[in-house]
Amino acid sequence: MTGYGKAVVAFGDKKINVEVKSLNSKSLDLNTRICPLYREKEMEIRQTIAKALERGKIDFCIWIEKDAGSEATPINKELMKCYYNQILDIVATAGIPEPEDIFTTLLRMPDVMSKTEVEVLTDGEWAVAANAIDMALNQLVEFRQQEGAALQKKFCEKINNIEELMGKIEPFEKARVEKIRQRIIDGLNTIPEVEYDKNRLEQELIYYIEKLDISEEKQRLANHLNYFRETMLEEGHGVGKKLGFIAQEMGREINTTGSKSNQAEMQNIVVKMKDELEQIKEQVLNAL
Repeated sequence: MTGYGKAVVAFGDKKINVEVKSLNSKSLDLNTRICPLYREKEMEIRQTIAKALERGKIDFCIWIEKDAGSEATPINKELMKCYYNQILDIVATAGIPEPEDIFTTLLRMPDVMSKTEVEVLTDGEWAVAANAIDMALNQLVEFRQQEGAALQKKFCEKINNIEELMGKIEPFEKARVEKIRQRIIDGLNTIPEVEYDKNRLEQELIYYIEKLDISEEKQRLANHLNYFRETMLEEGHGVGKKLGFIAQEMGREINTTGSKSNQAEMQNIVVKMKDELEQIKEQVLNAL
């Protein structure tokens, strides 16, 4: 879900800048910084971002740059002239000397250099600003799509690795049945003058082996792996969360397989499967 987009458009003597960044998050966490002129459009901006990006920790910023000439504060000539006439009248009436630097004095008088105009957002300017927002969001979405393609490739690699490791368990699984049987018989043979019912021994052995059987876990894990592949190809909302849930189910089957594995070789394979799955869980937060 990480991404970055920026757009700069011109409107008259202004440059409208839009910047949007995205990081991983379970839900939409939107933080906006909007210049005063566009604050009346904040709800519309939030709805546009939510529709385009769905999830992620989003930082959005829109600001305006103006030409230096347009930023200069105008001098109120009429008011300055009025102050000048009043000063001359006071000088003549009171008989006091005229200020040496009367121009500096006049510039310091109230409202001579105050900017009182209020900017109003026009439909034309908002149309240009809204287009800049769309451009920045589209750039971020393209960034996400590129990352998503690389992520899908990585997921496929990890899923294939788990599937391959699961296949490596089978030879050890078959061999351990005979090992368990032989170990029990050898143990009984070490006890002198013991008699046992061979039929009952077979029944107990079958029960013991069934408790350690991982056929169901292997089948469910195979189903989860295929479901993960199918879900990656889906289009729409909430695919990332769905992949996260499937990964959790895969983890349950792998953990159960590990608890039933009574051979070092099988447990080593299970550890490798857990490592591959952990890498999937880390990266699945990047998926929408």
